[in-house]
Amino acid sequence: MALGNIRLHPWVIWLLVGTLLTAALLAIPAYPGRTGIYLVFSLLVNGLLFSGFRQGALFFDAFIGVLIWLGFWAKLTARLILFDGQLYDQTGNFDGSGAGFDKALLAASCAALGLLAASFLRERLIFRYISQSATGEGGLYAFYLRYRIIVLIGFVLFALAIAVANWGLGIYQRGEISRTVLPFGLKGVFTWLLLFGLASVSALILNFELVLKRANSTLVVVIALLETLVSNVSMLSRGMVINGSALLYGVFRAVRINRLGLRLRRFSVWIGLFVVLFVLSAFVVNQLRGSFFSEAPSYREIGRVVHSTKLLFLDRWVGIESLLAVSSSPEQGWDLWSEAWDEIQVSDKLSFFDSRLIDSPYRETDLTKHYFISLPGIVAFSFYPGSFVFVFLFLFGAGLIGATAEILAYHAGHRNLILAALIAQVVAFRYSHFGYVPAQSYLLFGAILLNLILIFGVDKLLSGFGRR
Repeated sequence: MALGNIRLHPWVIWLLVGTLLTAALLAIPAYPGRTGIYLVFSLLVNGLLFSGFRQGALFFDAFIGVLIWLGFWAKLTARLILFDGQLYDQTGNFDGSGAGFDKALLAASCAALGLLAASFLRERLIFRYISQSATGEGGLYAFYLRYRIIVLIGFVLFALAIAVANWGLGIYQRGEISRTVLPFGLKGVFTWLLLFGLASVSALILNFELVLKRANSTLVVVIALLETLVSNVSMLSRGMVINGSALLYGVFRAVRINRLGLRLRRFSVWIGLFVVLFVLSAFVVNQLRGSFFSEAPSYREIGRVVHSTKLLFLDRWVGIESLLAVSSSPEQGWDLWSEAWDEIQVSDKLSFFDSRLIDSPYRETDLTKHYFISLPGIVAFSFYPGSFVFVFLFLFGAGLIGATAEILAYHAGHRNLILAALIAQVVAFRYSHFGYVPAQSYLLFGAILLNLILIFGVDKLLSGFGRR
């Protein structure tokens, strides 16, 4: 069997399937609702996960599949097996009944079905990756070829400068009110660079290294991973795993699709380095967030840090709790949907989801100093009207939009699979955290479009280098 051009021995596939099946069977006795609904939910969400790594899948399919799987099936199943169905985050008016669980799982199943339909339609009628030879094209590649060392040094210094400036000035940090107000929209520039602008440069450089060496330079991989580390630490974010995994998976797929030589030992070293840096970033950010949010004593204990890191792997993924809160809300309907779109960003007030749908843990927080929000995610948000059909259609459309963003990135970067993986991850992650000030989603998609236009424009501007 091939998963995204990764040939796996049949026994590996059977081991994975057997493990998931065993987990589902162990969870069924603790599930209070109808067994058939839980099994359909398990089949569709796990099917979404596996289909994201099929040969015709895009990166977006893989990332959205993983995020939906983590937030819904993995979290719920683990909680059913280990905690008798007790969930960690707020679930609003949910009463724990079997009927309440069934309603939420049916909505999640419709969402998974919508994403699957969009993925297979796209593969059949619109676009799929094919095997190709990696070649140097465009002005950016020619410029990099001529000034490789200068570019690498300049990128390292620039990334460090952005991270240090953001840390020192507090321009964009998760959960913090900006300590410095920059003129001329420069906060938006910092936000773009830290979220995926700098990582886009890493994606370009990694792709150029593919062309130059037919096996990537470990130094460049280290530079790319360190950029994700310092950027996320400066943002007080434990999300280094997001951009880092996108870049590495993009490299792996590019190597496989282009049939380039890459020793397993070298890639294993990169994975090991990534894991070490991620654990380091989670530890450091937990300590820093404890200091910033007056929780330093507890976070100074290593045991507390380990505990919070465990929660990061299981409970920090947006998913089932939010959907349970929405599906059990007496306000569910088209009016709720309309009001949600009217939400505006106000830094000293609770978010719409926190104030209307759950008993927010942030009600007693001083929102003039720190700003926290709970997020519904795209599945729960699409279920505000209470229509299963609408959930399917909304996720179907979202799936096509995510695929379009990835395809544009692929072509803007001269068939750059690594850049495509990064942009696909940005969209998928946004979807999984969707719901706060939803009408401003155009800002992210506009930033993605401008990012790609900038890459395309600079490439054309430097095209003279390719003719010399």
